[in-house]
Amino acid sequence: MTDALLDTLFSQSAVGLHVLDTDLRVERVNSLSDAVAPERIVGLHFTEAYRLHDPEESDELLRGVLESGVPVLNHVIRGQLMGAPGPDRSLMVTVHRLDDPSGRPLGLLAAVVDINEREKSRDRVDALAAVRRNVGHSLDMEAICEGFVRALVPRFADFTVVEVVDDVLRGSSAPLSPVGSDVPLRRAAQLGPDGDTPVGVTRRLPAGTPYALAANDLRPRLVRLGPDTPWLDSDPVAGHMVEAIGAHSLIVAPLKLHGAFLGLVSMYRCPGSEPFDERDLTFALTAAAHAALSIETSRRYARDHVIASTVQRRLLPQYNGTRIAIETAHVLLPGRNSGCWFDTIGLSGARTALIIGNVAGHGLQTAITMGQLRTALHALAGLDLDPDEVLARLNDTADRLARERRSLPPGDSLHRQPLTATCLYAVYDPFTRTCTVARAGHPGPAAVDPDGRPVALDVPEGPPLFSDDSAPFATATVELAEGSVLAFFTGSLLSDDQSVTRVQDALAYPDRPLQELCDAVVYNLPAETHPDGAALLLARTGVVPPDRVATWELAHDRTTPAIARTLVRDRLEGWNLGEETIEATELIVSELITNAVRYGTPPLHLRLLLDRTLTCEIHDTSPVAPHLRHARTVDEGGRGLFIVSQLATHWGTRYSVDGKALWTEQEVPPDEVS
Repeated sequence: MTDALLDTLFSQSAVGLHVLDTDLRVERVNSLSDAVAPERIVGLHFTEAYRLHDPEESDELLRGVLESGVPVLNHVIRGQLMGAPGPDRSLMVTVHRLDDPSGRPLGLLAAVVDINEREKSRDRVDALAAVRRNVGHSLDMEAICEGFVRALVPRFADFTVVEVVDDVLRGSSAPLSPVGSDVPLRRAAQLGPDGDTPVGVTRRLPAGTPYALAANDLRPRLVRLGPDTPWLDSDPVAGHMVEAIGAHSLIVAPLKLHGAFLGLVSMYRCPGSEPFDERDLTFALTAAAHAALSIETSRRYARDHVIASTVQRRLLPQYNGTRIAIETAHVLLPGRNSGCWFDTIGLSGARTALIIGNVAGHGLQTAITMGQLRTALHALAGLDLDPDEVLARLNDTADRLARERRSLPPGDSLHRQPLTATCLYAVYDPFTRTCTVARAGHPGPAAVDPDGRPVALDVPEGPPLFSDDSAPFATATVELAEGSVLAFFTGSLLSDDQSVTRVQDALAYPDRPLQELCDAVVYNLPAETHPDGAALLLARTGVVPPDRVATWELAHDRTTPAIARTLVRDRLEGWNLGEETIEATELIVSELITNAVRYGTPPLHLRLLLDRTLTCEIHDTSPVAPHLRHARTVDEGGRGLFIVSQLATHWGTRYSVDGKALWTEQEVPPDEVS
């Protein structure tokens, strides 16, 4: 009965049963494979009967059971039955010791189960989980492709290459299938045995290859590779790579979405791995679909970012613009944010407004909001207001923009996006060599004197734009030596408390060209401090050259206009200006001084300033400003400011604590400015 039971067990069991003696040699074995007869196994050491990846480990495991009697359950090894065709497989081994009635070891019973398909299924599940974990959490296409190949190698493939249509990497729409052979693909990521083709190279798909076929009909290809594979001759790049890594099996899966071709995923298996099968093909399609969706999301973001960045740069000043008493330079570092901006605006009296700000967020709407704020600042700057008043009125504009956004329909995506912005507004006056600064939630400026020593700038911080804080804005005024350098920057450049110190250290050589100082500040900061982009504006202070300005204190009586006309003509002739400019200036000065004598209060000052334009300023201590009137035909007066407005390019009134200045600007022909 016992012999019959054993014969039945060994002949009908689906599990490979092995009886081993104390020397671990096979004494009895059931039929394991049609290709290998049991008689060939009997008498061999267990590690000889199987081609094991680690025979020493298996030998140690078996001897441990023989010595201790403690069974080993469900231990997974890699190997293949001696003489069986094909690559190694995953085998699960359970080992029990066989004892006689007295407890003396007689040998071992080893049960071997082929779990290769189960292990492959688990590897596919693990690889798909890794794809979902590594891909889709970034908007950077390079990171997406690198995460994809890391998920596949070595869980599913030995070598994986991701190629993306070159235009798609730049944010352009993917071409519809079928694609022509002239569409270049760029290698975005690869992982596995070292190949000769580096990441970043482009290629076109030769016709008659599985790569071209998959690109044309958007269907995957499962291909056996070998020395006699015919299409390798028509694709030397792929042929050389296949030879270099020794690949014997290939799956080419298209990266596709809604009929558009985004690129290809090529997965290779090399010696020691089983060839791909049809179930692997199904997995490859699922993984490629997940990667394609993430790549398309990244492409849309890249396209939107390119548009937003283009709008941002078009809205920013296209040149620094040289001014008579100040030099400026800037650096705009690209990044995810599209809302940082800077500006320099010429004001009356040779003053310059220096502005920097940032709208939080990215995308086209952020750039548009930045443009709205910048446009409002240009209008406010023309009113000659103090910096704190400019920011207060800019904040009113920001509140209106916020109300408009809140009034959008709830289904609009912008309805749920809050607005946040900061701004710094400074005005430099070359005649007093002072800089007056106010800030709305923005980092304060840094400054160094002409010797490179830091200058203390304690600017009170006001509330950010779009905030509910109604605290007033305040200003700080600092007197600067000629040749000092001011640095204005967005908050993304300030990674820690030492950032301002690093900026000042970079500016410690203020006699260097200003653009070089801009670059030095960037070099002195860690590269990771500005992933969202940043703006830096530098200004070197100066004074108005004495030969470009003339100032007179005039008597407050009726003869003053005539005297002023004489003074003006003498000065403008000394500047070699043309007669037309001189006559227009005489008339402007005559009208303004007549107005000041009639309605203003002494003392009365006249100042001429020659830059790219000719500026006339009349100062008096009266707070009352004249206004433009439209005189009727029979009126005897009321035409003075109308005449001034026709002769001058710009004109306005600037108030101060000791009165006001009525100013005009006239265009001067370039050939008249020496």
